Amino acid sequence: MIYLNQAASTWPKPPCVLQAQASALSAPPAGQFRGGAADGTGVMDECRRRLGTLLGIGDSERIFFSSGATDSANAVICGLPIRGRRVLATQIEHNSILRPLMNRKDRVGHVDIVPCDSAGWVNPKDAEAMLDENTAAVFVNHCSNVTGMIQDVGAIAEIAHSRGALLVLDCAQSAGCIPVKADAWGVDALIFTGHKSLFGPQGTGGYYVRRGIPFAPFRYGGTGRDSRQLTYENGDYEYEPGTQNLPGISALAAGVEYVLEEGVENIARKEQALMERLRKGLQAIGGVRLYGDERCAGPVLSFTIEGLRPADAAYILEGGYHIRVRSGLHCAPLIHSAMGAGNLGTVRASVSSLNTEQDIGCLIGAVREIVKSLEDAHEDRR
Repeated sequence: MIYLNQAASTWPKPPCVLQAQASALSAPPAGQFRGGAADGTGVMDECRRRLGTLLGIGDSERIFFSSGATDSANAVICGLPIRGRRVLATQIEHNSILRPLMNRKDRVGHVDIVPCDSAGWVNPKDAEAMLDENTAAVFVNHCSNVTGMIQDVGAIAEIAHSRGALLVLDCAQSAGCIPVKADAWGVDALIFTGHKSLFGPQGTGGYYVRRGIPFAPFRYGGTGRDSRQLTYENGDYEYEPGTQNLPGISALAAGVEYVLEEGVENIARKEQALMERLRKGLQAIGGVRLYGDERCAGPVLSFTIEGLRPADAAYILEGGYHIRVRSGLHCAPLIHSAMGAGNLGTVRASVSSLNTEQDIGCLIGAVREIVKSLEDAHEDRR
């Protein structure tokens, strides 16, 4: 199997990640804040510190764990002081952001969409033109999971702050494979998932909220700290109730350490080289349409094959060539109108630093054969 669906979830995982999770599951279960050698807070705090280093967050104590980006987005949207107010979201956003914003009418007063161009780039001036005094927050996807376009987060954050709005950054697609500088950019809240380029297991992730921003919990429950306390006063909240996924967090910590040792910049360069080869290879095949352009530096590429539905193309690639990609709208429906893609979406190929040039060559060769077979079939019908 040639796995080119890394934007959905990375595979394979580095051996250190598998070993960390296996070790955590093999050991007696650890508890939170219970004292003794089995106190799991040490693993959690070490993972926070590593994430802080990776994401450019100095105050790593403000990183909280969740089950992933969707869980984190809901926590952020429900916890930030935006009740009844207007927010902006970009046209490239994932449904993990769009659906909570559009459906939590108890939290968000109104949502306006900042447009993007056909490659998925959001012009900061467009965001500036849409901001007003009632805008509470601007939600920005750092890297499009459809075209790989990377946004100018620092410029958008500066504009948002000049109007008194918060900047919320979705790093689900970029954390671990593209440099993130949350503090330097002025990010107020950040959302990430563990199972993509951080190489952690599914069901891990988290979010960051800058200290000083009023923030209410999404959930309440047991934490193991002070079981006598039933209500919270003066904002002394706890944000990680319930039994935490300590085996998953142990594996995530190993994944983040792997990324730090490899170097995010090195990972980005390798992935960009693979994507450049893929783009050039597919461009040379007639009947293949690519989306995005040379500005798209993320590790994803969307394309379609003339005369073939994206779902059928993905089915043929997996069934006939043992190459796994993904088809459809990729949970980011709004960007497709800007791209000029149809309602059926695109075929998406995405890489990790563990993919090889041979993987890319196999995909290019497979697409070339598919296009040739379509042309031959068309000639036979004439």
